[in-house]
Amino acid sequence: MISERLINRIFEAASIQRWNDHIRPVELTELDKQAHKMIIAWMLAKHQEESWEIDWTRLMEAGLFEFLHRVVLTDIKPPVFHYLMKKAGPQLNTYVLSELEEELSPICSPGNGRPLYELMEEYLFNPEYSKKERYILNAAHYLATKWEFEMVYHAYPNMYGIQETKQEIDDKIEDYYQLIGVQKILLGGKSHHFIDLISQLRFQKRWSRTPRIPHTTVLGHMLVVALLTYLSLAHLAIRPGPIRLYNDFYTALIHDLPEVYTRDIISPIKHEVEGLDQVILEYEKRKLEDKILPLLPDEWHKEMVYFLYDQFEDRYVQDRKVVICKGGGIPQDKQADDYMPVDGRLIKVADDLSAFWEAGLSIAHGIKSPNLRDALDRLENKYQNNKEIAPLFNRNLFERIGDL
Repeated sequence: MISERLINRIFEAASIQRWNDHIRPVELTELDKQAHKMIIAWMLAKHQEESWEIDWTRLMEAGLFEFLHRVVLTDIKPPVFHYLMKKAGPQLNTYVLSELEEELSPICSPGNGRPLYELMEEYLFNPEYSKKERYILNAAHYLATKWEFEMVYHAYPNMYGIQETKQEIDDKIEDYYQLIGVQKILLGGKSHHFIDLISQLRFQKRWSRTPRIPHTTVLGHMLVVALLTYLSLAHLAIRPGPIRLYNDFYTALIHDLPEVYTRDIISPIKHEVEGLDQVILEYEKRKLEDKILPLLPDEWHKEMVYFLYDQFEDRYVQDRKVVICKGGGIPQDKQADDYMPVDGRLIKVADDLSAFWEAGLSIAHGIKSPNLRDALDRLENKYQNNKEIAPLFNRNLFERIGDL
């Protein structure tokens, strides 16, 4: 089972402020940056598939390892971070691993069965391991940084040293021009517009009518759900194939993308107003087809539709038709990668778990609004009979959050 400490570690990224020595028009957090980076990395890897063989499982895991590495080292300024890594990288990596050993050692990769701790150790100390995936993530990192910086730059372009920072970022991105996706994004066309559209989910706060600590956005929430889905897959009795793992992770990573047009409609309105669920679903589908898909290559459209229609339903593909599994999960004889399975109900559990922890952490920090209490009660009751995951939906765990 995923440890409480590891979940808490993931949410720490929502409290790490970026560019906090600059004027920022909006709050920029590490969680949002990492979410933006992972979606950009997906786009770069999709473009690069024509000429490179991409190991998608390694790309997901490398993203997780870099995310945790950054959270452990908190908000070190990039120039200082890169200098320290150059001068004392092995020592810093050893420290990071020592901090994460207890959390990662019990979890085995759903991709190859090796302990995540061992895989992260190899990733940090062997530069040849996942070399192509590392390169793509580095490119995505600088593109996400460039998006943030452009906002900061326009807020105060005369700040001392800011021109030097601008040049450094541009120079770094130039090192990745060989990637087709980088070229397309920098052209300023539809690929750029898709990345910019994704970024707008940074501006949409979760639980918009309820004060909370830490604040989370829709974009950051999507990464949390993807990571929780991935970590949950490690506990399945049957190890998922690479396509099933890919489908689950990236469905989770973009599952709320249509909210860029609908905003975060709160659950009571969705579920208590009769028929509203279907109306919202129809509106989201129309916006997906009219606004989002045109920003992507035609050959990606079927995959995006498969990811975003019926996100929380178990499903597979047979005879080129999507089959929704009602009640009993994906049949065992349809779980092979040939059937393109998606564990939608598992993604929904991860979505609920993220909401549960968002509410619980805020309560643990002293914000105890009725909305947050009601959310904890509702979600705890929903999963109280599920012996495998009920402990993670136990509201009492937030009473000891300070000891984590």
